Amino acid sequence: MLSNTFRALQSPAAAARVAALSTAKRGMSISSLTQFEGKHFISIDQLSNDELRGLLDLSKKYRDTYGKGSSVNPVEAPKPLTGQSVSMIFQKRSTRTRVSTETGMNLLGGQSLFLGPSDIQLGVNESMRDTALVLSRFNSLVLARVFAHDDILELSKYATVPVINALSDLHHPLQTLADLMALEDHFGNLKGKTLAWVGDGNNVLHDLMLGGAKLGMNIRIATPAGYDANSGVLETTKQLAAENGTADVFETTVASEAVKGSDVVVTDTWVSMGQEDEYEQRVKEFDGYQVNSALMAQANDGAVFLHCLPRHPEEVSDEVFYSEQSLVFPEAENRMWTVMAVMAAQLGKL
Repeated sequence: MLSNTFRALQSPAAAARVAALSTAKRGMSISSLTQFEGKHFISIDQLSNDELRGLLDLSKKYRDTYGKGSSVNPVEAPKPLTGQSVSMIFQKRSTRTRVSTETGMNLLGGQSLFLGPSDIQLGVNESMRDTALVLSRFNSLVLARVFAHDDILELSKYATVPVINALSDLHHPLQTLADLMALEDHFGNLKGKTLAWVGDGNNVLHDLMLGGAKLGMNIRIATPAGYDANSGVLETTKQLAAENGTADVFETTVASEAVKGSDVVVTDTWVSMGQEDEYEQRVKEFDGYQVNSALMAQANDGAVFLHCLPRHPEEVSDEVFYSEQSLVFPEAENRMWTVMAVMAAQLGKL
């Protein structure tokens, strides 16, 4: 990413050539998504490097086209998903996932249907297989936000249309696309940057370390004893790190050790939905893991902070959360651009 200072020193002709090259490069990466048509989106490691690059660049293209800063009239903007629809199954509530998907699908000309716990009891009144087969006859896509990862796997096994994992207990790939997009907007090329995770070894961490490794980032993970990342996902991360020239995948139980020398500090809720009865125990065992100014001071100059929301004060102090270091709200906005890219790519409507 060129700095504003450098851009200011360029002649208009040189700046135009750079912009044209950037646009051409983005177009080439987006064209690689032709191989993604019809595929399920279950976890980041299932993407090829080209598909990951293409989804990030398509997300940026959609933001440029449909975003509030765009000169394009939203009414006159392209509607590539006209006539398409997505069923959204929600076992777990979410502000960002529902609003981003419904709004994004509308911007692209399609329709979305919300199916909450009172609308559909996944695998209870009707088998997962039958649900998948029925929704596939009505809709172009099925998006599901569930508790058990096995539910996503079963849906994708029987659905005859592409399935999107909008969160399971093992993976949260849509969040990772939004995070990586926010980081690329801030830093440009992420290769060689160091990402530190401080908190629970959960689904958000799993896809973020997979995606970071694919882009050549160093990964440093601090989790309390007993809250480690899934061993299988961690092993896959190390394999991807070796393949993509990542220098380091480091694990510790000490938050400051992970944050030292990092460019990005990330945390998440300590108590996920369904774990409410563990609240007191978890808060006690996560003592010392709050991301505050003292912890951020251990990171590199210019380090930034991410949190996927909703956020609680014990996880991150106000002075960090609302600071200039925080990319939390651009990160949240990116949830819309990235889900738009995934849906369009799965349907071959780029």
